[in-house]
Order: sequence, then structure tokens, then C-alpha cells
Amino acid sequence: MKSSNALMSGLGTTVFEVMSALARQHQSVNLGQGFPDDKGPEEVRVAAADYLLNGHNQYPPMMGIPELRQAVAEHAKRFQGLDVDWQTEVLVTSGATEALGDCLFGLIEPGDEVVLIEPLYDSYLPMVRRAGGIPKLVRLEPPTWRLPRAELAAAFSPRTKLILFNTPMNPCSKVFDREELEFIAGLCLEHDAYAVCDEVYEHIIFGDRQHLSIMTLPEMRARTVRIGSAGKSFSLTGWKVGYVTAAPELMRTIAKTHQFMTFTTPPNLQWGAAVGLRLADNYFSGLAADMQRKRDHLAVALADIGFDVLPAHGTYFVTADFRPLGFSGTDDDFCRHITVEAGVTAVPVSAFYDEPLLAPRHFARFCFCKHDTTLDKAIERLGRHFGP
Repeated sequence: MKSSNALMSGLGTTVFEVMSALARQHQSVNLGQGFPDDKGPEEVRVAAADYLLNGHNQYPPMMGIPELRQAVAEHAKRFQGLDVDWQTEVLVTSGATEALGDCLFGLIEPGDEVVLIEPLYDSYLPMVRRAGGIPKLVRLEPPTWRLPRAELAAAFSPRTKLILFNTPMNPCSKVFDREELEFIAGLCLEHDAYAVCDEVYEHIIFGDRQHLSIMTLPEMRARTVRIGSAGKSFSLTGWKVGYVTAAPELMRTIAKTHQFMTFTTPPNLQWGAAVGLRLADNYFSGLAADMQRKRDHLAVALADIGFDVLPAHGTYFVTADFRPLGFSGTDDDFCRHITVEAGVTAVPVSAFYDEPLLAPRHFARFCFCKHDTTLDKAIERLGRHFGP
């Protein structure tokens, strides 16, 4: 019998599913996979439920229902000052991961080089490689996660088609600042490359930091693809509603890819997402404030237990060095150990690298987008396990 695709058949099961399955097996408190305990804004859920009962439940337009595409354009204007034509520059997808696939499969030709920044979300590399792209990896180093400018510049070449990066950044909770984005933009302009920016955590950002889209920078409007997520912005990850913003020339190709991937997305969920994007500013500031409070609660507790906790400026996650606890195994060993022995699950940070064996092996990623009772239970279990 002929073999299947070598790249895809050779992939392992995603670390999130592996650790969540282990958590279920051992009835562990799951701080591994990034899904909130919160149900999401009631008005958003009610709008989707009402549309399901009373709306049009046949195929919606391939690009997305007009109401959501208009809301995406309004949202871009409100928060980033971007003037977006909803009819030619906005596409609705079945989640941000599908959006990434549409962009990468649509823009990459076999042999194109793609610059990526490690640690990175685990779907990036398989998609780039399946599209025929050649990854050029640049690594951020803990604990500061500073952008290594010389290494990044060296990764670009005349063969670079695009850079793909995430800000705020999972798993290291970094928020790229204006100077870093300007440096990336300069390299894109110098090498005639695109920027595909995964901005799903755009509203989950802490302190005095602000999310800035590289699309807003001079000369980047026509060469940037911006990806957002209703799942992250409204704590509705199971809905799988994403949206892409790009200039018409780029969007034409991305949309053609989308039409043969999923074609469309459930219309009632699109309607609910449109209601969400039009919520008042205090919803979005309240989301960030609540997540910052949860971050502080978990980070302080982990530090008290004995972890060395790294700064977290955005996303759902804190990264913690477990070496001060005296554990001498790898991060994979540690995450399995605490799942089985302490009843708390985290994710090994080395899973976010192309070559985990060459990555830092002493960090675990903990998710804090949970109810206080969930966090308290995890804290109590870890404290009891590592306590005197």
C-alpha cells in the first residue's frame, strides 16, 4: 500500500491534546490548554442563540456575513485607526488557525523562505512546510524575550516571502513594541516580504502596554495580513470564528484558498461575533483587567511556592522556571510529574520549538484564564506537593 503524506503522517499529536488527555485521566486541574472557564459575554451568546432559532441557517456568503465583516472593519478603525473596506479587505474564517492556513497556503510557493520566531505556536511550522515553505527560525531567549535584531536581519534574504509572528505572543507572553515592529517592517520593505501577524490576543494585554498592529506602520498597509479571533476576544474558543484583514490584492488569493478549505462559517456564530466586536470599550478594558488580576494571582502564588516566574505582558499564560524547586528532569518530565503526582497540568515550553531537544528544558507554561476557584485549587495542590 502506498504511503500517505510523509510530513503530516510524521507529526505527533499536539501537546495541548496530549496534556489535556493526561489531565482527564488523572482528574488534574488543567492549566495547560488555553481555554477560559468563563462562558463569554451573555449578549454575544444570546445573539448567536437567537439567530440560530430565527435567522438564516443556510450557507452564508463565502467571505462572511456582511454584519461581521462590517464589524471587523469598524473594530480596526476604533482600536488601530485603520480604514478598512469591509467588502474587499475582510474575510471570516472558521477560527484563526484556518485563517493561518488560508494565508500560508495562499501566499507561499514551494521553495519560498518564511521567517518565524521561536518559541512559536505549534501549528505554524507544519503549515509552512506543507505549503512548501522553508522555515528560517529566529529564537527569543528567556527571561527577557528581546528581539535579536542581528539574527532576525540575517534570516531575511531575497528568497523571503513572508514573516509570520504572534503579538501578544504565545507562549512567552511578549508584546512587541513599536521599535521592534518598525525593525520588522523595515526588513519586510527591504526584502519585499509580507508580514502575516497573528493578533488573536490583541485585547489581552497588561499594564501600560498597548497592542500595535504592524499594519498601521508606514508602507505596511498593503503587505500585511492581520488575523483576529472571536474565541480569544470573547472567551468563546469553541466557536472557532476568526477574521482576516488584508489589502484587496492579498485578500483575493487568501479568499480563494479559504473557499476550498472550509468555504464558510456557521452564520449564527458570525452574528454573535459581530455583536461582540461592537461591545463598548469598557468590555475590552474589563477583559484585560480581569485577566491581569488572574495573572497576578497565579504568578504570585507560583513564586511563593518556589518557581521563578517570568514577566507576562499579554495572553493567557505565565511561564515559570521550575529548577528552584529542585526538579532535575526535563520540562516534559516536570509537566507529566505534576499532572500525575500533584494533580495540576501545565505545558512544557520546549513543545513550542522546532527542535525541542535543543530548546530550553526547564520552563512550564501555566494558563490563568480560569475561575478563581480553579486557580485556587491548582495553587493549593502545587503548594502541598512542593511544600515542606
